[in-house]
Amino acid sequence: MSDASILKLTRPAGIAVVTAMICCSTLAAPAQTPAPAAPRAASVPAKPRQAVAAPAQNAPAAAPATATQGLAAGKIAGNEDVVARVGNTNISAADVRSYVAALAPREQAALEKDPALLSQAVRLLLTNRLVLQEAQEKKWDQQPAVAAQLDRIREGALVELYLQSITVPPANFPSDEEVQKVYDANRAAMLAPRQFQLAQIFVAVPKDADKATDDKAKQQIDEIARKLKAPGADFAAIASASNEAKDSGDLGWLAETQIRPEIRNQVMGLAKNAVSEPIKLDDGWHILKLIDTKASYTRTLPEVRDQLVQQMRAERSAMLRRAYLAELQKQHPPVLNELALSGLFDNSKK
Repeated sequence: MSDASILKLTRPAGIAVVTAMICCSTLAAPAQTPAPAAPRAASVPAKPRQAVAAPAQNAPAAAPATATQGLAAGKIAGNEDVVARVGNTNISAADVRSYVAALAPREQAALEKDPALLSQAVRLLLTNRLVLQEAQEKKWDQQPAVAAQLDRIREGALVELYLQSITVPPANFPSDEEVQKVYDANRAAMLAPRQFQLAQIFVAVPKDADKATDDKAKQQIDEIARKLKAPGADFAAIASASNEAKDSGDLGWLAETQIRPEIRNQVMGLAKNAVSEPIKLDDGWHILKLIDTKASYTRTLPEVRDQLVQQMRAERSAMLRRAYLAELQKQHPPVLNELALSGLFDNSKK
């Protein structure tokens, strides 16, 4: 966990891995305009090296080798192309389009931009189909307890889909004027933090390392630091030449709020293209090079308009839902037998 250890990251689970948003706090909306919901923390671009971003949780297992066999000529009912297959299970283009259509707009945009994410989603669909096939073959869904739970799940899904359908904001919401008002009222929240483009050389030290292992790593990082101080030293070449520095290289652009304090304090004191002294963290030794810096600035309305519109529409949808449910309960007031409810679980134990 070399690169990840220098970061302060909170990553969402699931496919929505591209969540770079525009604000760091809940936006304060002007009168009669709902406040956009607080966005998630900006994520870090994925690196080919060991985990600049924290590894995705619950990532689907790799598809078996048979998943792509014979797909070039594959067809299923309706003359629809097969885009993936494992065993007797097919995934059609229509299946994938339906899956993507059910995702949130940000997740859809992420899948469109990154074929690797779409491939991951299809692998997950294949895995789910295999599990479903096995469950149906065993008639798992016909067990009374399972059937009852499926009914409850279906009811909940039907309610949710219906509520979504009747709480869609008007197509012309928000207007340009409304977007401008929200932007003006929340200009302070549009501040992009200072960013640093970093490279690193890393020598791992296991957490349970004995003194001999720790001393050896210290000698290695000291030798690398000595080479870096030589006139004309090439940071990238030294990183590549070091057998111990397996997870070294360019870390890309990182916001200062994402970097651990131990690293940030060192980086902020560096001049452009300068190299830090070795820094010991819980996973090993790090040497950082500051390649470049971007000053903090206020994002312009064109930069954030799409995100603002998404947030405002989501908040308006939530407001419409609350209003609909409140009116529904007003028209049909629920009546509860509190006495019977209070003894419900006591009676079940008798």
